[in-house]
Amino acid sequence: MKIVRVIARLNVGGPAKHVVWLTQGLQAADWDSVLVAGTVPAGEEDMSYFAEVMGVSPVFMPEMSREISAKDFLTIWKLYRLFRRERPDIIHTHTAKAGTVGRLAGLLYRWLTPQTLMGRPRKCQLVHTYHGHIFHSYYGPLRTRAFLTIERILARVATDRIIVISEQQQTEINERFRVGRAERFSVIPLGVDLSLFQDWQARRHKLREELSLSPDNILVGIVGRLTEVKNHKLFLDSIAAFKKKFTAKPAEKVLFAIVGDGSLRQQLEQQASALGLRDDVVFLGSQRDMENIYPAFDIVALTSLNEGTPLTLIEAMANARAVVSTLVGGVVDLLGRTVSKDAEVRYAVCERGVGVPAANSEALASAIKLLVSDEGLRREIGEAGLQFVSSQYSKDRLLDDVRQLYADLHAGHKQTVRARPAKQRLESRP
Repeated sequence: MKIVRVIARLNVGGPAKHVVWLTQGLQAADWDSVLVAGTVPAGEEDMSYFAEVMGVSPVFMPEMSREISAKDFLTIWKLYRLFRRERPDIIHTHTAKAGTVGRLAGLLYRWLTPQTLMGRPRKCQLVHTYHGHIFHSYYGPLRTRAFLTIERILARVATDRIIVISEQQQTEINERFRVGRAERFSVIPLGVDLSLFQDWQARRHKLREELSLSPDNILVGIVGRLTEVKNHKLFLDSIAAFKKKFTAKPAEKVLFAIVGDGSLRQQLEQQASALGLRDDVVFLGSQRDMENIYPAFDIVALTSLNEGTPLTLIEAMANARAVVSTLVGGVVDLLGRTVSKDAEVRYAVCERGVGVPAANSEALASAIKLLVSDEGLRREIGEAGLQFVSSQYSKDRLLDDVRQLYADLHAGHKQTVRARPAKQRLESRP
């Protein structure tokens, strides 16, 4: 089976790792995968090195970028020509931009053939994965409405299967935003190379020694691109509120670390200075050795306005770290059911983390205070998270699920039998 996988850009983040793992994992005697990627814009770090490390050589298409431009028509044409050359059984697109140009090129590939006149278009299944979505918190109302209309049309006429990475995401995309038909959705959670984080205890000291932290000191970290949707401003505001309202024990120095880079770095550094946080916050920039970063944290925070399933929380859980996050998108599925709420309902203690409302710095400050002051709760949440991701989010499970989905789609195309959604396959396992 030939698969051509298309992503807009290999920038820092979960989608880039996801497509590289799938491309590398679906190479065998009876599988052939090709990865196509666009350009990474200025101000974002390129993760092409990750593909190289994994032995994947993407086909780079310079015309394909995140922003809308006249080059998109050339991108569609070049993708169509690439599809004609590769003759894929499956065209699988990832992220919004690649989903648009890739599926339109896929339609051309399917129907621009003389056999169409005899009712026999090319045999090719079109699949799209939503890692997140752009239906709120990215653009203004008019642009968002236009993108939503495009997605609704593509889901109807140019998508045989829509993959989402959490139950919550399917509810949001299909029911709230009315994209696609429910029977065309499959839920396939992310997968992570958990072997990278084994023996995390042995690596806990590395970053902490660089930051001159004692065993009693608490390190709170946040990992992600410094862009608007990640809302690092909320993280800094919550630190200021934490300092103002809560005082840790003298031995419990609390330091906050921001891992990542992006267009907002200078603005965030200025905000930290204006809030008087120069001695409380360190900007670590982009880090490639995350297996040495997560173990140093005692608490990992996420402040996003919009998420699919954030890889940073999965990786934090894989290191048995306590997590606190805004309750957006697939975060709800990661944290699990609510165990208790504080009296003012500022935060919810869940099975595998603490959840707070989006854009509420007071709530996040209170949640951080709770975890800072309760070592037992941190340990309990960390252990529960580790057990959860070990059983649900392995890379091998991801490859098995996608491999089975492709096989079902391919068989269904030939036999006109609808493939069973991945959600049902997961639930049927013992």
